Amino acid sequence: MPVSGRGPYDDSNIFARILRGEIPSRRVYEDEWAVAFHDINPQTQVHVLVIPRGKYVALPDFVQNASEAEIAGFWRAVGKVAQQLGLEESGYRTLANMGMHSGQEVPHLHVHIFGGAPLGPMLSRRD
Repeated sequence: MPVSGRGPYDDSNIFARILRGEIPSRRVYEDEWAVAFHDINPQTQVHVLVIPRGKYVALPDFVQNASEAEIAGFWRAVGKVAQQLGLEESGYRTLANMGMHSGQEVPHLHVHIFGGAPLGPMLSRRD
């Protein structure tokens, strides 16, 4: 069910619980700024989520309230994960949903990394 993408932060969301170790995840990367793990409902051959360790609901919250170090560390982690997964040569797509119209389901900033196969058009045409 889509969420608004606006605060306040909900400490009971699934990604907060993953960060606390209450729910298992298949982690592929972690550092002081971010954690990356395989999506439980992959949409393509490679589908990994990267989440910041901080409590940020969506991108607007993150860019307004995170420190410069958190912002840089998080985006570097996204790049490192794509590289580690071997996606740079063939290409990949990143996606961060924000709010109900985007289909954001978890009120914790997360970036999807898709790859491993041709992904097709970004959006289907709507007339």
